[in-house]
Amino acid sequence: MTVQVQLVRFALVGVVNTGTYYGLYLVLLTWLPYVAAHVVAFALSMVGSFFLTSYFTYKTRPTWRKFLLFPLTNAANFIVTTSGVYLLVDVLHFGSRYAPLIAAAAAIPITFVVSRTIMLRPEPARRERERVPQA
Repeated sequence: MTVQVQLVRFALVGVVNTGTYYGLYLVLLTWLPYVAAHVVAFALSMVGSFFLTSYFTYKTRPTWRKFLLFPLTNAANFIVTTSGVYLLVDVLHFGSRYAPLIAAAAAIPITFVVSRTIMLRPEPARRERERVPQA
């Protein structure tokens, strides 16, 4: 599968993930305060995003190691978008209303590279549990 196909699939997963998050948020908002609804919806959608990214985007087997590293994709996205909003609004004097959209678009390739690195990185070799004693 080509990198271009993976990028398109990555973007599709992002759209599905955003919709899943927002739908869960709205449902949870009927029972929980908004911050709790946000946190739970965010966590659940990230789990869903992990499996979609694994099976659909990269066609790879999910592992615990990948699952535990996957939040780094969100961290990368947060850093790029936050830096981008600051740069666009405070340095380049863009309007604050549209700056997050531009910053989010700029974050897609970086987030893609981080997710691709996590999901396609070979698993470390497992140690032998039992070694045969040398005579």
